[in-house]
Amino acid sequence: MTDAPAASSDDLVVGDDGLARPRWASTDPLLRSYYDDEWGMPVRDERGLFERLSLEAFQSGLSWAIILRKRPGFRAAFADFDPDTVAEYDDAEVERLIADAAIVRNRAKILATIANAQATVALRSDGGLADLVWSFRPNATPTPLRFADIPSTSDESRALAKALKARGFRFVGPTTAFALMEAVGIVDTHLVGSHRRGSSGVWPASA
Repeated sequence: MTDAPAASSDDLVVGDDGLARPRWASTDPLLRSYYDDEWGMPVRDERGLFERLSLEAFQSGLSWAIILRKRPGFRAAFADFDPDTVAEYDDAEVERLIADAAIVRNRAKILATIANAQATVALRSDGGLADLVWSFRPNATPTPLRFADIPSTSDESRALAKALKARGFRFVGPTTAFALMEAVGIVDTHLVGSHRRGSSGVWPASA
């Protein structure tokens, strides 16, 4: 097993519960809960992947904390991210969403989410969103000791972005695709020494 860095490092912090986390997840209760319970755990269902893909697209240019705090609003606005329902949204629904302060009111991203719902539905005849996304799991995962070691893209994320765009998805560049892969457990970018390293079951802690 890979040796863990000292818990007093700049990028890894031991909480009052004795568990080591990255600095970004060490103070804000919402971010800490998300890190402990959700981020990096496998998501293999269509609705779950559509939600993560949508939120990653909305996050572009913003902090994840903003998106996470607005997540209940996003779920209400987009029918709990049911692709069939969102795929049917019309111009009136777009205007409703533009006026909804509970979400990020970006017209291009709203239109992209609707288009991505339509693409998700269409993809069912070709294996489905989950099969496509997970088919880009790499042979190895990063083993970062510091934030600076974590890549923002990979060969696989570039290939995934290209495949998604070819099927009609929008706002799915290589960086967004890599963030999605991190969020749903396809790669494990938990810092070595974090209590979450290897917790997904997809990759061992020493991978």
